[in-house]
Order: sequence, then C-alpha cells, then structure tokens
Amino acid sequence: MDINPYNPLDKMNLGGSVAHAMSESAVHHLARLESFIGAGIYAIYYTGDFEAYKPLAAKNKDGKFESPIYVGKAVPPGARKGNFGLDSEPGPALYKRLQEHAESVNAAENLKIEDFFCRFLVVDDIWIPLGESLLIAKFAPIWNKLIDGFGNHDPGSGRYQQARSKWDTLHPGRAWALKCAKRPENATVIETELAAYLSMLFG
Repeated sequence: MDINPYNPLDKMNLGGSVAHAMSESAVHHLARLESFIGAGIYAIYYTGDFEAYKPLAAKNKDGKFESPIYVGKAVPPGARKGNFGLDSEPGPALYKRLQEHAESVNAAENLKIEDFFCRFLVVDDIWIPLGESLLIAKFAPIWNKLIDGFGNHDPGSGRYQQARSKWDTLHPGRAWALKCAKRPENATVIETELAAYLSMLFG
C-alpha cells in the first residue's frame, strides 16, 4: 500500500494546528470580554434552554463546550481591501466582531446573552481564512451551515426588499432585519429543518 509521508509544513496541516489551538484556548463569557488587540478566528457556544437548540446545548454544558453554534473570523481592515491585511495593524478587530455578535444576541427576543460563551485565537493574517474553514468543516455549526444570517450587517435602506435571513426569522429583534421582506419559511419550518440537521449531526 502507498503511505504518504506526513508533511508538517503542508498548508492543511498548518491550518489544522491553528484550528486545534483555537479549540484548546480558554472559554470566555461572550458578555464579559475585555478589549484586546488582534485579528483571528473564534467559536461561539450556546448553553441555554431554547427548545430547538437543546441537543446542541447539551454538548456545551458542565464546562464541556464541545460543539460551537457559530464559527467566524475577524480580519485586519486591510484584508477587506484585497491585500489580505498584510502589514496592517489589526487593532481590536477580533474583539469588535465578538462585540457585534453580543449585540445581535441581546437584540433577539428569544435568546439570552448569559447563555453564550466563546473561544478565540489571535493569529497571523494568512492563517485566518484557512483556520475558519477547517473549524466549520470539523464542527458544521448550525449558524454557519443551516441557519444563515447571524453575522449579517444592516444592508442599508436601498436593500430592504431582500428576504430576511433564517436567523432573523427564528430570532426576531434586530431592528434593521425587521425592515427586510419576510422569507417564505416561518420559524416553525426552520425549526423542523433544524431538528433533522441536529439528528444527523449528533445521531
């Protein structure tokens, strides 16, 4: 049989080490983060009693934090201009992104910020996209793979005709999202899809 030698410098192995380091980092309460400098990757965990998320929450209670509900990245400002942020000062990019997520949770009518925790890793610019992709592939978080829209921003007054995201349909409350058009599926339909997805994910 053919056995390929392990190459520690292969980009997938290097990216995997970044994802592993994030998964082993300290857990923080999403509502109690202190400001810090840096860009990088993060995972958000849910531990509450929202009925549709109970199978997921069970994976994260009692200090286990085994299954994130969302994985994301925060890149330096220069990365959004097409130069990958190389040599850019990241500022508090990662902290600000997590604060934006905390605000979204606080705005939702049926979620409580005290039920959310996070892990994060400040990392060099070039490994941020790969690290995020590997974490999403590993955990298949429901707010990345099924219930889209958590990371969205206000599209602006000229784009409110677009359909409201699944996330904003299931968790109404963000003022700008309420201006968007209703989507075909209601919350009940989305919860049915979610039950099937979690059954497939956790067995």
